[in-house]
Amino acid sequence: MQFRLFEPTVYINRRSVLKNKIKKGLIILMGNEESGMNYKDNWYPFRQDSNFLYYFGINTAGLAAIIDADSGDEIIFGNELTVEDIVWTGPLPSLLEMAAAVGVSEIQPYKNIGSIISQAIAGNRKIHFIPPYRSENKIKLAQWFQVSVNAVNEMVSVPLIKAIVSQRSYKESCEVEEMDKAAVISADMHLAAMRYAKPGMKEFEVMAKVKETAYAHNGSLSFHPIVTIHGETLHNVYSGNTIKEGQMVLCDAGAATDMNYAGDLTCTFPVGKNFTPKQKEVYEIVLNAHHSSVAMLKPGILFKDVYLNAAQKIVEGMQSLGVMKGNAGEAVAAGAHAMFFQCGLGHMIGLDVHDMEDLGEPYVGYTDVLKKSTQFGMKSLRLGRALEPGFTLTVEPGIYMIPQLMDKWKGEHKFTEFINYSALEQFRDFSGIRVEEDYLITENGYRLLGKKLPMSVTEVEALRAESLA
Repeated sequence: MQFRLFEPTVYINRRSVLKNKIKKGLIILMGNEESGMNYKDNWYPFRQDSNFLYYFGINTAGLAAIIDADSGDEIIFGNELTVEDIVWTGPLPSLLEMAAAVGVSEIQPYKNIGSIISQAIAGNRKIHFIPPYRSENKIKLAQWFQVSVNAVNEMVSVPLIKAIVSQRSYKESCEVEEMDKAAVISADMHLAAMRYAKPGMKEFEVMAKVKETAYAHNGSLSFHPIVTIHGETLHNVYSGNTIKEGQMVLCDAGAATDMNYAGDLTCTFPVGKNFTPKQKEVYEIVLNAHHSSVAMLKPGILFKDVYLNAAQKIVEGMQSLGVMKGNAGEAVAAGAHAMFFQCGLGHMIGLDVHDMEDLGEPYVGYTDVLKKSTQFGMKSLRLGRALEPGFTLTVEPGIYMIPQLMDKWKGEHKFTEFINYSALEQFRDFSGIRVEEDYLITENGYRLLGKKLPMSVTEVEALRAESLA
């Protein structure tokens, strides 16, 4: 094989569980196609659909599959390579060989899937599929069902979404092993940034080391890295600034293993050997929020409550600096903490860096009873539900000083009972700080995935001093 697989029984068992959950009808799982960047044959790096990988494991473009919950039949659809294909690719395993490696005995040409769906429609059978996020798959589904492209998303199967979430949320031991690998490579990516960065460099020079480390370990990127002196911009992808003494670098990066399991870590470190006194004070507040949140991780606790705890720790820390005032609990309930903490505390992680996000946050991170908040700040919390053994997730508190938000809220006289706007001015050009680690929820608590990064002020400054010696 050109790619690694788990044992066939892993995929066979997963599909069996799915059939038992759905009970009736056809289940369609779409693989992904190659996608051209600027012309047809200049492709983006291929990424197989995560749900297809979970149930069928085959990391090859141009496939789809049907599982018949009534008969138990499982079919993989694709086209065997022609000699003209082999001229470009070299000889590869046949589709039949790849299917056998994941416990599937029946393959059919890709074109046959349309007629099978048509027969099911004619027989008034239930057909299940999940929301397509690739336009080519949305178009195919529209053609097969003879509906408009816009109508496809109205036809998705909520029972299938819930069934998949109920399986993928609980990581098997073989998956946890892959996630440990991803987290170790991710940690090495961050160590590379912390050791390589020097005053006068461009951000992209540091980012190059981060990316190099992922690929040097036979990995890839689980998402486009953030390497920036403007940590206040939550998803900053610009990397052309010169890093200077007195500034901080925020690095948010993760590796994907060759089986596509993701890591996602964040570190913040000084460009020079030491944090400034003000940077150190704020960093310690973030670190306290992080450690306090991690200590809460265990089965049964709402991650929403872990988030609220982090928010309160941040408010209390900002109160110690004279920037916030009043009752900390009331400030969090009102949403005043979002002046500094605008994003969520973490998210599920697995085959996707935001695991199963294509299936919808209401199904992945919440329940039929627990709904997402609409409050600024808390509405960005991707995971709120009670934690359970087998969940893998990130914990990533931060403090972000955004001048535009300061000006807006000050101009609106918003939260004046909680925010000292005159004291806040000293942080106008502060930027942002975030720390992030990946965790597995165990039967009795939690464990770190991968290996520990230097995180305390002492550890980070020691590493920077060594790197700049």
